[in-house]
Amino acid sequence: MENASALPCHLSMGMGIHKALSRMDTPTVCHDHDFYWERGERYSSPHEVVTQLVADTFPLVLPHVKHAVINTAAQTDLRDKLGIPSVIVPNVMDFSEPYGLQDDYNHDLVTQLGLDDDDILLFQITRIVKRKGIEVAIDLVDRLNDKRIKLVITGSAADDERKGYYNTLQQLISNRNLGKKVVFAHHKILSDREHTRSGGKIFSLSDAYAHATACTYFSTYEGFGNAFVECVLAKRPIFVNNYKPVYWPDIGSKGFKTVQLEDNNLTDQAVKDIDEIIHDKEMQREISEYNFELGKKLFSYRVLEELLGDLFEF
Repeated sequence: MENASALPCHLSMGMGIHKALSRMDTPTVCHDHDFYWERGERYSSPHEVVTQLVADTFPLVLPHVKHAVINTAAQTDLRDKLGIPSVIVPNVMDFSEPYGLQDDYNHDLVTQLGLDDDDILLFQITRIVKRKGIEVAIDLVDRLNDKRIKLVITGSAADDERKGYYNTLQQLISNRNLGKKVVFAHHKILSDREHTRSGGKIFSLSDAYAHATACTYFSTYEGFGNAFVECVLAKRPIFVNNYKPVYWPDIGSKGFKTVQLEDNNLTDQAVKDIDEIIHDKEMQREISEYNFELGKKLFSYRVLEELLGDLFEF
């Protein structure tokens, strides 16, 4: 079960699952992405009966139920709070299939975005929500002394429920006079390729990676980090914040070559290191190939197959 008995988004569903499995001895694996205590006050209730219901139901605690989590912090929480052992199953991708390659379909993506073919494109391939730290990426392109460097943000304003963060980014861009260096590309880039009613092309995320010189990923919090693994799969350098509590224990400490910020502090040295990478194609290739091979060992389908084999042995 995918998160159905971990996060109390649907109380009656969680209660139903608990009730059914309490009466059955069916071996079950719960893949828990996140828990209510990780969300601050979001799932708090002034009603004691609701609070107790959540505590009794989420996560599912039964003798014939195994738990898989996506990071070390969650594994530690389950053990310390409830005495439940779990297996870490990280986010994985298919490293056996080509990804992020230029082809006849995406060859004109850059010009379709109103940019020049010799521009140096940094892609922010995430949703537009505050925890993604996109303002740091905007600050970065402002501090890099090359007018060819452009930041392409693929997320949509619709990602930001109240538009406050999106408006903050727009104001920052205006204040820094970066209108020509930051491009919002949601009208041209979606998850998959498609065509508009008028016949225009919509590009996929793979197409976006195909034209990225490097990617920015200055998140302050993530359950794991799909965009990180995706960038590694696409063989692109990545600049990342050490987002707590996941990045260093579960990804960064494994040996990936990145420019890593602490608490999103964009130091002069970090800017210098990034500047060197995005202007040196050989360095980009070496970093990307190294990270790809490491990602293949740690976050591929083969790794998932091995973990699931153990999980489903009851």
